Amino acid sequence: MNMLKFAYGTTVFVSSAMLMVLEITAGRIIAPYVGNSLYSWTSVIGVVLAGLSFGNWLGGWLADRNHGHRTLGITLGIGALASLLVLALLPAYGALIRGQLLSLAWTSLLLVFGLFLVPAILLGIISPLVTTLYLKIDESIGRAVGLLHALGATGSIFGTFAAGFVFIQWIGTRWTIIMVAIVLMLLALPWLIRGLHRTPLLMSLLAAGFGVGAITDRVSGFAAPCDVESQYYCLRVIDSHDQPGTVNTRSLAIDHLIHGTNDLANPESLLTPYIHGMDTLVESRFSRNASLRYFFAGGGAYTYPRALAARHGENEIVVSEIDPAVTKIAQSELDLDISEMVVHHDDSRYVLERYDANRFDVLILDAFHDIGSPPHLTTREFNNLIRSRLSENGLFLINAVDQFPNSIFIRALLKTLKESFAHVEVWIERPSSTQNRLTFILSASNQPFEFSEVESQRGIFRVWYNITDFIEEQALKYDAIILTDDYAPVERLISVLFTSAQQL
Repeated sequence: MNMLKFAYGTTVFVSSAMLMVLEITAGRIIAPYVGNSLYSWTSVIGVVLAGLSFGNWLGGWLADRNHGHRTLGITLGIGALASLLVLALLPAYGALIRGQLLSLAWTSLLLVFGLFLVPAILLGIISPLVTTLYLKIDESIGRAVGLLHALGATGSIFGTFAAGFVFIQWIGTRWTIIMVAIVLMLLALPWLIRGLHRTPLLMSLLAAGFGVGAITDRVSGFAAPCDVESQYYCLRVIDSHDQPGTVNTRSLAIDHLIHGTNDLANPESLLTPYIHGMDTLVESRFSRNASLRYFFAGGGAYTYPRALAARHGENEIVVSEIDPAVTKIAQSELDLDISEMVVHHDDSRYVLERYDANRFDVLILDAFHDIGSPPHLTTREFNNLIRSRLSENGLFLINAVDQFPNSIFIRALLKTLKESFAHVEVWIERPSSTQNRLTFILSASNQPFEFSEVESQRGIFRVWYNITDFIEEQALKYDAIILTDDYAPVERLISVLFTSAQQL
């Protein structure tokens, strides 16, 4: 009897752990399709909780109808199959959902609903079913229920840490899902032993599931949606060809967004407009061949640091890129040489605190979390840190995405920057009278730019327009908020980018 109790407790612990592994992995699996944002994680948590809730009810309903070990084993086995089907269905289902041109929020919700609701329901059945079976051999109701609940919660904690700290980082999302399926199948087998004559169909389905997973691996390429799956992101390198067989440029996609494009033949070429615009603003503030001290908050494809290093000047280049895998793939695939740079693999705010006051002439914030900026890098407190690390005539440049002309986030950034800097400007490559997503450049310093537009002096001819007056008028009209460490609702301010049907 003690062995049976142990088996019941183990089943609850392990199944709860596997559910949390699936939940954590879900956020990473859908990242190449919708990114890794507050909206995607809200979808994951909400759908999994909904499935778990319905599964708990269904497990209680089955228990009241005297379902026992065979049902327990079959549920775990089907749960293993449902987990494998995530891998088999994602390529076609993900492409189908993305093809509907829905908002990122709806795309996230539908992806998670279609792929992870059934596994969550099946694993939700386990706890109430096992609890009922346990109470048949232990009359200490309170102690038994408390023990199984504790085991379930402990299993969930274990699964959360195991997925985040071990499985995804060491074996990747695909093999993590396969591991979950294997564990659930092994967990099912003891409960199926008494009814093997009833399970050939289940075993066949499981075998077919593994076969589908293998076929998916070879045909659809789902086994490698990422060239590198790091601790933080899904990283992919995308080649562009100017003629057959010749690679002209390479872009780095982080999750579902391209974060930079490098010209392999000409490292000084700045193809991305906002990077080109930042360089143009720097050269309009300082003399063209001046030796400057740069700090980059965010590396990405390292397009701008790479261009500066290629100019063979006396520039000092410091880059803070939190993910070492980003730097490594930029070195191996994007023609990056970091020998003339200092690279820190840590959070930019933490790195800046290690440097002395007035240390840099130019500080560039090009750090994206999905399509928004990390909230802690948008606040008044961070801006004060930036100001203290800039030289007297130093320049702070920010890259940000928002809609136009109703640019709620940009208004908040402008108002917040004005708390720390005497002069703040907002630049766009082209003005528009319609509701469009635009990439903005914000400049902050102790001296103003004295012109309403600026033309590029290198590379492609482009013009950037100073729209500060327009944004300031809107900030006054709509009472823009100041972002602080205590209150920086970046996702709310750019929610239209997630809820509109336009895709980036």
